[in-house]
Amino acid sequence: MIKLIIWDFDGVIADTEKLWLQNRQKTINDILHLNWDFNTTNKYLGGMSDQTKKEVLASLQIDTDEDFWKKTIELDQKTMAEGFALTPHIEDVFKLKEFKQCIATGGTTAKTAQKIKITGIEKYFNSANTFTADQVQRGKPAPDIFLLAAEKMGFLPEECLVIEDSLAGLQAGLSAEMMTIAFIGCEMNNNPAYIQAIKNLGIKNIFSEMISVKKFLFTLNQ
Repeated sequence: MIKLIIWDFDGVIADTEKLWLQNRQKTINDILHLNWDFNTTNKYLGGMSDQTKKEVLASLQIDTDEDFWKKTIELDQKTMAEGFALTPHIEDVFKLKEFKQCIATGGTTAKTAQKIKITGIEKYFNSANTFTADQVQRGKPAPDIFLLAAEKMGFLPEECLVIEDSLAGLQAGLSAEMMTIAFIGCEMNNNPAYIQAIKNLGIKNIFSEMISVKKFLFTLNQ
């Protein structure tokens, strides 16, 4: 039986993954002069914590210093000051009493708290049921953040459902041996090539609207 829903934030709870990637793309091009387009940035860095992004860039022999990440964070703060909205109809899922719910995100604790406040979902999520990349050693696609969330919430992996948008996050959910579904409601993910990449991971349940996610949840545990 599924007892716990584990939400990713960026690209699922709000259409924000593209915003952070655009900021990293800008820093990569302005400081490192690599001339990356958005698709290249997403290919290498999508769905990952900044620490994992740093490791991936290093593996590509692209070194980043403290100033690089400081400027990126400054861009993120400007983006958050402008605000962003919740994914339509997601609160209908948050309100379900049949499941416990939590967030497990590649963002930092401080940044995630800001995002929760901006979207006005403090009544659903707080420090007791929000888990972030700086609480684990390895970021997505490693399963650590989801396993931590399950442990802290008091559930076994097989009792958990992960809702993710990124390939890294989906792989993390699968590696945690949790039921994993894909949400592609964000424009950057809702295309045939990306859907095929999701299917290649073995993900069968793919949704573009939260209304459909809610209907799917009602089919569980029957």
